[in-house]
Amino acid sequence: MSGSKGCCQSCLHYVFDYETPKTLVIPSIGLGFVFRFTQFLVVLYVVGYVCVMSKGYQDTDSVISTLTTKVKGLAFTNISDMEPRFWDVADFVMPPQSDHSFFVLTNMVITPNQIQSHCPEHPNPSTICKDDCDCTVGYTDPRRNGIQTGLCENYSTTVRTCDVISWCPLEIDTKLPEPALLTAAENFTVLIKNSVTYPKFNVHRRNILPHINSSYLKRCEFNRKTDPYCPIFRLKNIATEAGEDFQDMAVKGGVLGIVIDWSCDLDLWSGPCHPKYTFRRLDNKNPGNNVAPGFNFRFAKYYKTPDGEETRTLIKAFGIRFDVIVHGTAGRFGILPTIVNLGAALSFLSLVPVVADWFMLTCMRKRDIYSKHKSTYLSEDAENEPVSG
Repeated sequence: MSGSKGCCQSCLHYVFDYETPKTLVIPSIGLGFVFRFTQFLVVLYVVGYVCVMSKGYQDTDSVISTLTTKVKGLAFTNISDMEPRFWDVADFVMPPQSDHSFFVLTNMVITPNQIQSHCPEHPNPSTICKDDCDCTVGYTDPRRNGIQTGLCENYSTTVRTCDVISWCPLEIDTKLPEPALLTAAENFTVLIKNSVTYPKFNVHRRNILPHINSSYLKRCEFNRKTDPYCPIFRLKNIATEAGEDFQDMAVKGGVLGIVIDWSCDLDLWSGPCHPKYTFRRLDNKNPGNNVAPGFNFRFAKYYKTPDGEETRTLIKAFGIRFDVIVHGTAGRFGILPTIVNLGAALSFLSLVPVVADWFMLTCMRKRDIYSKHKSTYLSEDAENEPVSG
C-alpha cells in the first residue's frame, strides 16, 4: 500500500513540479564559442535568408494576365506533286485567334477530291479478307476509315480488303514530305502583346514598355543581348533557344513554350519591373518512346462540283503549337509580414541555449559536475529551509 502511495506521489511530482531557470557561468572558450557561433547562424538565417533572399518583409500578390498574338510571314511552295502556291497568314495560322497559344502550319498530307462513296479499306490484320464472309455489314472501328458494307474487294492485285462507306479515295498518311513543306516558316515572326495586373497593389504593366515606339516596333526583333524587351520573336530563334532545330520539328510538329516571367519587386529602392522571356519544348521528345510523336490534326475544305456533288479536300496538318505561359509574383514592403516573419525567425534564438546545454552536458569533461549543478530538486520537507546562495 505504501508502495502504491509512493508511486502516486512520484507521478504527481512529474506533473506538477515547477522548473525555474538556474544560471551557471562556465568560463570555457569552447562552450562560449559553440554558444556564440549558434547565435551567429541564427542571425545569419534571419538576415540573409528571411530578409534578403526570401524578402520576408514584403507583402505579395500573384499576377493576372491577358495576351494576344499576331503572326506574320510569307511563303511560296513549288513541289512536284503540288501546284505552285503562295502562302500567307490566313493559310498557315489556325485558328486565327486562340487563348494563350497559336499554331503555325509547317507540313501536311493532302488528299484531294474526296467524295462520299465506298472503297476498299487500307490493308491491316482486321480488314484483310478472302471473301465476303470475312466482312460484317455495318461494322465500324474508330481506328479505321469507314463502315463496312459486307463486301470483300480488291485493294491491289495481291491483297483484298473489306469495302467501306467513307470519303473516298482514303487518306494515305504513311509518308510525310521531308523536308517539311513550309520550310520558310522558320522566318515567320510573332508579336506578343501581354498586359498584367497586380490587383492588391493596383499595379499595371505591359510587355510593350513605355520607351518602345511604333518605329522601333517595326524594326526590332527579340535578342537576349541587344533587344531583350522587344515583343517580336522569330520562330526559328524560339526553337533554337529551346534547344531544338526548327526544321526537324517542322516535319512532324511539336509544342514549344514561351514563358513570360513577371516576378517584380515593387519597393522604391528596387529596379524596374520588366518581363523575362524563356523558351522550352513542352511535348515529349524521347527517342526511346517514339509512339505518336509531334503534333497534328485534320481539317477539310468543302465545295461542290458543277453537277452539285459534294467534294472535299482533306488536310492532315502538322505544325508547331506555341503556348504562351505567363506567371509571376510581385512584392512590396508591408509592416505585418515583416513583424510575423521576423518574429518567427527570431524565435529560433530560444534554441541556442538548448544547443549549448546539450554540448555542455554531452561533450565536456566536467559534464557530471555541470549536470549536478544544472538540475536541483527541492523536496517538500526542504521548502521552508533557507536556500544558500
